[in-house]
Amino acid sequence: MIGISAKFTLSLLLALPACGTARPPASGPAPAQAHTLNTPPPVARVVVGAEQMASYLPQLKGKRVGLVINQTSRVGTAFLVDTLRARGVNVTAIFAPEHGFRGEEADGATIKDGRDARSGVAVRSVYGKTKKPTPEMLADVDVLVFDIQDVGARFYTFISTLHYVMEAAAEQNKAVLVLDRPNPNGDLVDGPILEPAHKSFVGMDPLPIAHGLTVGELATMLNGEKWLTGGRKCRLTVVPMAKGYTHATAYHLPVRPSPNLPTDHAVALYPSICLFEGTNISVGRGTATPFEVIGGPTQPGTRPYSFTPQPNAGSPSPPLKGQPCYGLNLAEAATRDAGRLVLSYLLDFYQQSTDKTHFFGKYFEELSGTAALRQQIIAGKTEAEIRASWEPGLGRFKALRKKYLLYPEK
Repeated sequence: MIGISAKFTLSLLLALPACGTARPPASGPAPAQAHTLNTPPPVARVVVGAEQMASYLPQLKGKRVGLVINQTSRVGTAFLVDTLRARGVNVTAIFAPEHGFRGEEADGATIKDGRDARSGVAVRSVYGKTKKPTPEMLADVDVLVFDIQDVGARFYTFISTLHYVMEAAAEQNKAVLVLDRPNPNGDLVDGPILEPAHKSFVGMDPLPIAHGLTVGELATMLNGEKWLTGGRKCRLTVVPMAKGYTHATAYHLPVRPSPNLPTDHAVALYPSICLFEGTNISVGRGTATPFEVIGGPTQPGTRPYSFTPQPNAGSPSPPLKGQPCYGLNLAEAATRDAGRLVLSYLLDFYQQSTDKTHFFGKYFEELSGTAALRQQIIAGKTEAEIRASWEPGLGRFKALRKKYLLYPEK
């Protein structure tokens, strides 16, 4: 989900560039204007953990501090690293996750080590050959501060980075401080539970597709359920959000969490639509509206919307590049189906595919977390039958989740 910029400018502090430069050729109705991450809907302001400095600055005094952060890690409009250093915190390292420290690198791009041009702090990649901090990487660190905006989906890799950071901390006797932020899909708990056989960096722990937890709640669960290797626990402190936040609180993300989630609507659709990344259907990477359109060359040309993925800043080499894709514009589509993931798109696109043999790719099981979903769709199972198969695992997870909630449901 950064390579280090040669310059650190005020514009980077205030806003990230838009994903893509122009709308690709398309037919059908133009997408309606969705809320972008720079035009917030009318919702109450949430005071995030990073802003509650009186709660955690004393814990950093006299410590060597490593920051697991990206472009979303801010106090107001200022980057957390600059805010902490201005208050005398000894920041010895920055650990860069997918998309990098500044959040500009494309999905899957290798993140390299470097040095922050403004602060001079060493930047160490935890997305590349090394995803779990090594003893050498943590030699000059006493406390790891994790402050990254998540979107509440199991396959969004920032929570995999959280897992590895906590695991390394437990093994090397380092403290972990999580500065909590809202889950913009915090009211959504749905999907199959990850099976151990399909564990990967897009699914580390036995969670449903949409887990309905903040990163602080999830960190507490990882420790409490002994999901770290060897059943270890790290020395964990969570700085919660201010009183008044609930899992049903509407939350506008002030900074896009990754290059291809540029709008609140895309963030809301993401848990449902990302499964298409394991198929021969495009989710709009290489367009101006990623995760708000779906389509493919193997869909009927009578579909009401078409687009052609082309290279852009967020996707230098998008799937199905240069190929006309026929499908749906989801700009005005509901992001929930009776409060659940929208499964109907996946079933419909498989049924309508002109090349069912190649509809699914090997990546599908890693995203779905189970071998069953592919088999169920191919067998023609109904949505009701598929959802019924999720219920035993979901029921157990929902009961477990209640033990770790830091905020009310509503």
